[in-house]
Amino acid sequence: MKKVAIVTIYDLNNCGNRLQNYALQYFIENKGLSVMTIKNNIDLNHAADGESRIKNTYKFFKQVIKDHTDIITKNQRLINFVKFNKNIKTTPKYYSRNNKVRNNEYDYYIVGSDQVWNPTIHRMTNFELLNFIDSKNKIAYAASLGVNNIDEESSNKLKSELQKFKAISVREDAGKKIIDGLRINKTVEVLIDPTMLLSDDEWDKVSNKPKNIKENERYILNYFLGKLPEEWDNEIRRIAKENDCKIINLLDESDPYYVSGPSEFLYLEKNAFLVCTDSFHSSVFSIIYDTPFVVFKRKDKLVSMNSRLDTLLSKFELENRKFNGRISDDLLKCDYSNAKEILLKEQNKSAAFLKNALREE
Repeated sequence: MKKVAIVTIYDLNNCGNRLQNYALQYFIENKGLSVMTIKNNIDLNHAADGESRIKNTYKFFKQVIKDHTDIITKNQRLINFVKFNKNIKTTPKYYSRNNKVRNNEYDYYIVGSDQVWNPTIHRMTNFELLNFIDSKNKIAYAASLGVNNIDEESSNKLKSELQKFKAISVREDAGKKIIDGLRINKTVEVLIDPTMLLSDDEWDKVSNKPKNIKENERYILNYFLGKLPEEWDNEIRRIAKENDCKIINLLDESDPYYVSGPSEFLYLEKNAFLVCTDSFHSSVFSIIYDTPFVVFKRKDKLVSMNSRLDTLLSKFELENRKFNGRISDDLLKCDYSNAKEILLKEQNKSAAFLKNALREE
């Protein structure tokens, strides 16, 4: 059986990250290959700003994974992430950019998806560009740069390493434009995020109902990675009041649902009256689960990271889901039949890419 190694961001604090990792593993395994995700502690190599905090977080995660119950009981959210992560097959040890994988250890190496090539969050390292192995079977699946442009140093590095890849695909149109501009003489495809390769029924297999939610309870799910301005909050509260919904602020540490992990996130996405979000993956699962959703532009001090959402909404012809100052009654309904037809074509396109990339020369 051929062996595949996945290189991605290894984040036990982000639902979308863990779900896309699981999805890519699930999809490839169903094609009859053995899959393993390479755990990495690459963040430790970029700890100039807040080095001690990152190192302490890393040590904390290691202790939790080793089942130190005295720590586990103090953080139910992390427990739920660790529980979900048991669905993902990972290497026994952590790797960094200084580690070398034996050339015969895996037959194929796939980097992606998520923002593995976003230099503004200290990505696009040698590790995420698969520089740590000598292999002709380097593949990028729906890799994301997460931004609309990159600096000259990053461009030169990306150009040098991508010339060694067998097959390249990205998640956003902006990423394709950047790589095409490097003139590396390789075809670059724009493919869907791994999460969209699985059906709603397949996702239900790893979904879990949160303990504190009541049967048939109406709620609006807020999933904001950036700030939620007062005017947006007021508009969401208006909709909640008019439709007898409570509001769940999933990423607010003061909210009882903050403890939710990826499995609970799936349940909340599926059963929400409305999803309000600035998150790519929250929007993805709203489409998968036929849940009404409204997309808000990310509000933070970082560079714009809206390219992935722009590509998603454009590809599935759902630009009307963008917030324009008011949540209209039309946004409380949804008909994704056209989007599902597009999704089927995109799934076939992605399957063909992976089939060809994982084929022996």
